Amino acid sequence: MTASLRFDANLKWLFTEHPFEERFDAAARAGFRAVEYPAPYAYAPARLVELLTQSGLEQVLINTPMGPAGSPTRQGMACVPGAEREFREGVLEGLRYATDLGAPFLHVVGGIVPDGVSRDRAFALYVANIAWAAEQARGTGVRLLLEPQNKRDVPGFVLETQAQAAAVVDAVGRDAAGLMMDVYHAQIDEGDLIRTYLAHREQIAHIQIADPPGRHEPGTGEIAFDRLFATIADSGYSGWIGCEYEPLTDTVSGLDWMKELSA
Repeated sequence: MTASLRFDANLKWLFTEHPFEERFDAAARAGFRAVEYPAPYAYAPARLVELLTQSGLEQVLINTPMGPAGSPTRQGMACVPGAEREFREGVLEGLRYATDLGAPFLHVVGGIVPDGVSRDRAFALYVANIAWAAEQARGTGVRLLLEPQNKRDVPGFVLETQAQAAAVVDAVGRDAAGLMMDVYHAQIDEGDLIRTYLAHREQIAHIQIADPPGRHEPGTGEIAFDRLFATIADSGYSGWIGCEYEPLTDTVSGLDWMKELSA
């Protein structure tokens, strides 16, 4: 049954042997039928649609814009006091891009709690901002995604657990928002992946995968992906699973796990 699972290529992480615009065809040649990537904003939507069309690919998701490296908004703006206007402008731009690209999902990146700001204050602002974003998303055909990130790689990130993110999803409405469960982040901070997945199955709208500790392809680390994939398939999940990992060698050689799963 796991052969029915659908995997998309994250073009930030996969096929980096090629310039970005060439990664679409490379993904299609490798057997992918859909892609995701966080930052489309350096390209006009029409150009990205052209690349998708030429390669026969679907766009699954993009992220909202983030600030430059070293800035308070480097990992998102939703929880950063004083960045409310920038956040709203970014959500509207993200919705415009997602709509033009035909992407069903827009990941609203939460952000790092700034120095001198209490976690309670940052989280309250985050929830208020997500509620506003959900109202903008309704009627567009685009669903917002909320993702916790692990404290080892992203210290101070506003969303700390799958349960916390799922509670925000329920607060703003599952029609407009969903949980993005990245099993790499979840394994590092929480573990118990199968139980965690099943506990939040109704809120989960998208899944991303990588194998810790190295964030490489399945089979290179500590996750029992055969059991996890079987659980996901048995649960009736029919969405895409984003391959957001750094290949241990080159991208195509690192896809053997997918061939074995299909077989």
